[in-house]
Amino acid sequence: MNIRKITSMTMFISFILMVVTSIILYIVPQGRVAYWADWHMLGLSKTEWSNLHINLGFLFLFAGLLHVFYNWPAIKAYMKNRARELTVFTPSFNVALLLSLLVGIGTYFEIPPMSTVINFSGSIKDSAADKYGVPPYGHAELSSIKHFAKRQGLDVDKAIELLREANIQINDSSVTLADIAGANELSPQEIFEIMKPASNSKKDEEKRSFPRSPMTGFGKMTLNAICAEYNLLYQAVRQNLAEEGVKVEAEMSIKEIAAANEKSPMEIFELLYGIVNEM
Repeated sequence: MNIRKITSMTMFISFILMVVTSIILYIVPQGRVAYWADWHMLGLSKTEWSNLHINLGFLFLFAGLLHVFYNWPAIKAYMKNRARELTVFTPSFNVALLLSLLVGIGTYFEIPPMSTVINFSGSIKDSAADKYGVPPYGHAELSSIKHFAKRQGLDVDKAIELLREANIQINDSSVTLADIAGANELSPQEIFEIMKPASNSKKDEEKRSFPRSPMTGFGKMTLNAICAEYNLLYQAVRQNLAEEGVKVEAEMSIKEIAAANEKSPMEIFELLYGIVNEM
């Protein structure tokens, strides 16, 4: 066997497979959406695609190091100037370094076309969230039926009854949505849809307390929607934000509000949290 050839072919194959996994991960829904909707592509989940990408990356790295070892004379030849002197900063190296720096700096400062690539991925992920839906809170699928029902204002006994009527196998309220979904070949989202009629009207009418950390999909929500969900007076909240120097338009999302006021969505959330606690 020719080790040099095996090394080159391993680099080539792992590179092609990494391109495939990179494309998949570029378009895969955000984690909370993928896990909630039990997203799969070609039979693999988001986690499985991520694991595959990581291990292929290590294989490519190992093969790349061997490739450098076996081709070091040729690489040294690329790093020689016209006088045949070994130097790092040859014209070819300088161009490669400049291209790498441009991509890195452009990405950091969100300069097109680098920002366009990132934003396009974000728009694909946002459309996936619209298509598959988002969980009521982060990693809701890992909550037990009892805890999930409590947080969603559902009558746990009625929810379990509804699940059993739908031929969903469930022993007690301590089992998680993810476990129930996996055992019945459904997504956690579909389990929730079955449970929804178990809504406790009294709890639904109670005022929901404003969370201490950003709720799921916070950046895409409008201020008006947030106020409606948490029984807050929109005009009062908007006035308080204006006093903090934050201008808000009716149809702007939190992300748009943050960008218009040169702040991050997290800074807007912290302002909202402070305002709500003072009201």
